[in-house]
Amino acid sequence: MNSVLVTGAAGRVGTAVTDHLEGEYSFTALDREPAPDIESVTADITDSDAITPAFDGQDAVVHLAGEPSTEASWDAVLQNNIVGMYNCLEAARNAEVESFVFASSNHVVGMYEDEFAPDLYEPGFGLVVDHTAPPRPDSFYGTSKLFGEAMGRQYVETFEYPKRFYALRIGSVRSPRYDHPFGDAERGVDDGRYTRDSAEYDATVTRMRATWHSRRDLAHQVDRCLRDDSVEFDIFYGVSDNPTRWFDVEHARATIGYRPKDSADDWSGPPERSG
Repeated sequence: MNSVLVTGAAGRVGTAVTDHLEGEYSFTALDREPAPDIESVTADITDSDAITPAFDGQDAVVHLAGEPSTEASWDAVLQNNIVGMYNCLEAARNAEVESFVFASSNHVVGMYEDEFAPDLYEPGFGLVVDHTAPPRPDSFYGTSKLFGEAMGRQYVETFEYPKRFYALRIGSVRSPRYDHPFGDAERGVDDGRYTRDSAEYDATVTRMRATWHSRRDLAHQVDRCLRDDSVEFDIFYGVSDNPTRWFDVEHARATIGYRPKDSADDWSGPPERSG
């Protein structure tokens, strides 16, 4: 069983990976707090000396740790997403880790959405953004993820390790409670920001029906990267098979065998809640 280090394993995306791929890999979690039910190393990716031992003996790294907010300041992304990315790539290189899977973001191309929304969310709009589209980051966060992709390419093309780098431009992955295309809208109701019969609720659902990446589809995509041995460097969009998505998944289908099982069209409303 391959040994896989997951940075940021205690977070929303990290738990999706470990929950759905339990038993497929020998996971070690690297995070600022211990991950539940997984061997854990508690350290911060901005501290290179503290994280380096966790990379020894690993076959692959799934790098999810970092500053996750599009509202983050330059100082926050500088430390967590740029210095932290460098530290993890250096640790992977020195430990001779074969594969590096990187949680990039759709915000690397976020200005396409900024330009064309809300028409972009409607069926038949016609825009498809794929791995060849020029980057258009919408924030310091988006730019930091673009930096991570570029540094990953540098490492696989100029150093012996890592040998493979997979940049996943992930869409909308949510916690188990909100893991459906009505999730963001339902969270807005739970937070008291609006009601289910409001225009805000409907607008939130419309966007989420395009960008949703289910937890099991996300884990499946990571699994396809971990099983691949053909890619040196590549970019894949992380989104479920939603009819109104504008992110391409055909490249991931053809290259790594990504086969999303979930679609926003499978949902006509939010799940019923017990209690």
